[in-house]
Amino acid sequence: MDTSGQVSEVIAAKNKAASAAQRQRRSMAEKRRMVEATLVPGASVARVARTEGVNTNQLFGWRRLYLAGRLGQPKAGVKLLPVRVSESLATPVAVERSCSDFPKPQMGTIHLELRHAKVRIEGGADLALVRVLLECLQA
Repeated sequence: MDTSGQVSEVIAAKNKAASAAQRQRRSMAEKRRMVEATLVPGASVARVARTEGVNTNQLFGWRRLYLAGRLGQPKAGVKLLPVRVSESLATPVAVERSCSDFPKPQMGTIHLELRHAKVRIEGGADLALVRVLLECLQA
C-alpha cells in the first residue's frame, strides 16, 4: 500500500489553508474599540479577544499601549503648543539672583542620635546635603 500520495495531499491541503489564513491588519479605531470593550467593569479580556478573533496576548498588548496613551490618538488632556522656528539667534536671557534667593548657612552644630547611628554636623550645613543624609539614614 502506497501512502506517499495521501501524505502529499494532506501537506498540500495544509499549505493552502496556511496561505489562506493571512495576517489580519486592524485599524487603530478597531484596536481602540476592542480595548475600550475590555475596560468596561466586569468585562473579560479573554472573552472579548475570543469574540473578536484576536489572540488574548495581543489584546493585552494593545491595552497596555492604550493605557499609556500610545494607541492612536493622544489622550484628551494632552495639547500641543504651536511652535515657530526662526533663523535668527535668540539673545540669552539674563537671570539675576539676589542674595536673598539662597539661604545663608547658619554656623553651629547639629547632633542627631538615632537607633543605628549618631550624626554630628559642625559649621555651616548645606540644607540639601542634610536632607539627603537624613533620607539615607531613614532607609
